[in-house]
Amino acid sequence: MKIAMIGTGYVGLVSGVCFSDFGHDVVCVDKDATKIDKLHRGEVPIYEPGLDTLMARNVEAGRLTFTLDLAEAIDGADAVFIAVGTPTRRGDGHADLRFVMAAAEEIARTAKDYIVIVTKSTVPVGTNRQVKEVVAKANPDLDFDVASNPEFLREGAAIEDFMKPDRVVVGVETDRAAGVMADIYRPLYLREFPIITTDLESAEMIKYAANAFLATKITFINEIAALCERTGADVKQVSKGMGMDNRIGNRFLHAGPGYGGSCFPKDTKALARIGQDNAVPMHITESVITVNEEVKRRMIDKVRDLCGGSFNGKTIAVLGVTFKPNTDDMRDAPSLTLVPALVGGGASVKATDPQGKHEGEALLPSVTWCADAYEAATDADVIVMLTEWNEFRALNLKRIASLMASARMADLRNMYEASDVGDAGFQSYVAVGRPGFGPGSH
Repeated sequence: MKIAMIGTGYVGLVSGVCFSDFGHDVVCVDKDATKIDKLHRGEVPIYEPGLDTLMARNVEAGRLTFTLDLAEAIDGADAVFIAVGTPTRRGDGHADLRFVMAAAEEIARTAKDYIVIVTKSTVPVGTNRQVKEVVAKANPDLDFDVASNPEFLREGAAIEDFMKPDRVVVGVETDRAAGVMADIYRPLYLREFPIITTDLESAEMIKYAANAFLATKITFINEIAALCERTGADVKQVSKGMGMDNRIGNRFLHAGPGYGGSCFPKDTKALARIGQDNAVPMHITESVITVNEEVKRRMIDKVRDLCGGSFNGKTIAVLGVTFKPNTDDMRDAPSLTLVPALVGGGASVKATDPQGKHEGEALLPSVTWCADAYEAATDADVIVMLTEWNEFRALNLKRIASLMASARMADLRNMYEASDVGDAGFQSYVAVGRPGFGPGSH
């Protein structure tokens, strides 16, 4: 089959590459000439482990191409996927659908034969019906169907998630559209991965409900962590005990500095807004949003306590600025809350991140960037573990302590044991929901 993919951002590029690896002919189209030029040169504009190799293989096989020309992309295509951004709209919390609707109009003006228009972007309930109206108005003679096919890709594990999904959700209105989508996902059907076919509205809601629930799990365990700190309990043991219950599961029960990234922040806000618009307030989701912001601020207080109550004049090393490991994505990362607070309080901040420097230089302009954790730790008063990259999990703590002006650690990802940190020569240690030691640890 021939597939056109509008948008070469995270979702569009990963999906396009993986569809081509299924054996389909895929044309990825984007308005950003710089991005398309990079792709033509074989350069991947995002960091996703394994994507460069998979892309090169399918380009070489002739199944994957890139273009600025939408007409070229959808000429003869069986389906066109819309995978453009839907950021939170300023002021009201709605998902901004301008790019989705613009893509729909352009498809309508360009398409000549029957085509299935598939929304891959995360969109509020009712959006696909709006897409249908936009297309029909722009080109009343076009023979088309719409489909909803939300993505469930974890950054850092996106290829695995696409090739071996927990489920694929397809929302359609007609058997004809269902047949096209079944052919597109035939490799997964043959391997018996779950394919759920629903109506349009249910497919749209599944995406928001799933992300809101996962954000709720993260926020719940972060609230429990705060209570553990006051009561002397260890949140790691609490999480382990909870996660052994099959009804709960152990994923997304790791206490830390709050959720961030491209999905959870905007999707929880969008779901809350959908509830308000339909007179069904999403009280739990609204609380999750509020508590997550409180969690980030609580991390600032932890670091301030280690600094003796003030950041002024302190040098603080921050290990990790991306919202999670194995990505270069800094959207709504905890670092964007913590680091400005440190700098605003008078601290000098040194940071290191395996993939975050490129975005970080623009988003965190007052930071001094270091090659590794040891350079960042040199002459620092406090070291903050902020993103759980593997290379930060097994540091030579004795060396780190010896390099610091005063050996104090804020382990905001619970990567280390207090006893090991103490044995390495640190004076103070704080974690999230776990006992610490020394001044500032309470």
